[in-house]
Amino acid sequence: MPHLRIATVNVNGIRAAARNGMSSWLDEAGIDILTLQEVRGQDEHLEAALPGWSFVHDEATAKGRAGVAIASRTPAIASRTEFGAADFDSKGRWIEADYLLGDRPLTVVSAYVHSGEADTPKQDEKWKFLDAFGTRLGELGADGALALVTGDLNVGHRELDIKNWRGNRKKAGFLPRERAYFDRFLGESGAEITAVDGTIGTGLGWVDVGRRFHGEIDGPYTWWSMRGQAFDNDSGWRIDYHLATPALAERVATYHVARAAAYDQRWSDHAPVVVDYSY
Repeated sequence: MPHLRIATVNVNGIRAAARNGMSSWLDEAGIDILTLQEVRGQDEHLEAALPGWSFVHDEATAKGRAGVAIASRTPAIASRTEFGAADFDSKGRWIEADYLLGDRPLTVVSAYVHSGEADTPKQDEKWKFLDAFGTRLGELGADGALALVTGDLNVGHRELDIKNWRGNRKKAGFLPRERAYFDRFLGESGAEITAVDGTIGTGLGWVDVGRRFHGEIDGPYTWWSMRGQAFDNDSGWRIDYHLATPALAERVATYHVARAAAYDQRWSDHAPVVVDYSY
């Protein structure tokens, strides 16, 4: 059965990723669409790192920070960067592009959610982003559409998603309020959802492809701290996602976290998440 292979990765700087081996990985990975976060560069840097690829790119307001892009073997049909309220600076954090999955339209998003910091203005920006995220998910998921939100979403949804979850319960990335957003994003569509923080909201019905594919296991993690032996001990976080509408989730054929074989073989502190979607 034919498939479209879509990967997402926070490159932690496109120029550094290219220097450190991203191209060699791409030569072997067979990727059709690659969503990128923390590009930290301009169009010319993407062109140099991804020769022959077509891409759409949204730079952050501040040079050398954030930045999201979607690279593809065939050009996107259309793209959009509008996201959230007009007074909210989301540049470099959300980009959508439309492609074909067989003969059906497919919207692919590259998203980079703020890392945040509990009880600071940085966290306030994260709350704004997650609010806008939920609104857009409701729009993208309407009428049985095929849509996919990928990226570094900087929230570990469940205890299975962080090795040291007990030590991170009061830290950004695993705060109950952050996790509650994902309870609603992934809750049954239209159902009343009581979230982990005790709030009640309406489920949006999206599917966490990685969790559905792997079931109730720890991880597989996608990011590891540079501290200590986190990578070698696989003491990581699962914060890089494929979130799919139900119609698209039914087409998942394979899911794979492309974790490097050794610490010194990594070209980013995040591992690519690679999924095949059949058509």
